[in-house]
Amino acid sequence: MYQPHIDVIGRPLWKSLRALAPPRLRPARSVLLRQGDPATHVILLESGSVLVTLTGPEGESALLAIRGAGELLGELAVLDDKPRSATVVAAEECRVHIVPAPEFLAFVERHGLLTPMLRHAITRVRESETVRFELATASVSVRLASALTRLVEAASAPAVERVVRLTQAELSQMIGASRNAVGMALKPWREQGWVRTTPSGGLLVRNIRAIQSHARAQT
Repeated sequence: MYQPHIDVIGRPLWKSLRALAPPRLRPARSVLLRQGDPATHVILLESGSVLVTLTGPEGESALLAIRGAGELLGELAVLDDKPRSATVVAAEECRVHIVPAPEFLAFVERHGLLTPMLRHAITRVRESETVRFELATASVSVRLASALTRLVEAASAPAVERVVRLTQAELSQMIGASRNAVGMALKPWREQGWVRTTPSGGLLVRNIRAIQSHARAQT
């Protein structure tokens, strides 16, 4: 089962790693890491949630994963000294610590973390493959319900109602569907009061379990 980095390396070491860089705030929709950029640092996600996306040769974007607090971002590119393989965008306001690559590598070496880090990276790859298979085979309703579920679960604080700060157009790009198809999938959920549009253009998710059940029933 997937674990966040904070559980993989343990909370005492996580606290020590976090202390290597001061906290910074990044607003929703800001790009934290960009695909193709050099791996100059890693990011510790202290609070908030992010989208991990892959951009294809024609500019198309696909969702790989959604991450929440307690995660390291961009560590694999630093470990193998290769350009960023994906883009990471803040799904909400995030509190982060930006650790330079040399300091991160020294920390990994000092505490013998290379093997657990690589094992964790393999688990991430498998999870991304599951998401991509879902995007290729599931209905729009199932894909949208799954994406909303991940966003709600990764959010910085638990709540009965959760605001997803992504527009309908951004959600459609994220799950590889047309905006009209996403609108059609949202329509019955809006009618039931399970979700509604916020003044900023995002979505207020009021009953994610009902959304999940309805999506599965349509398949």
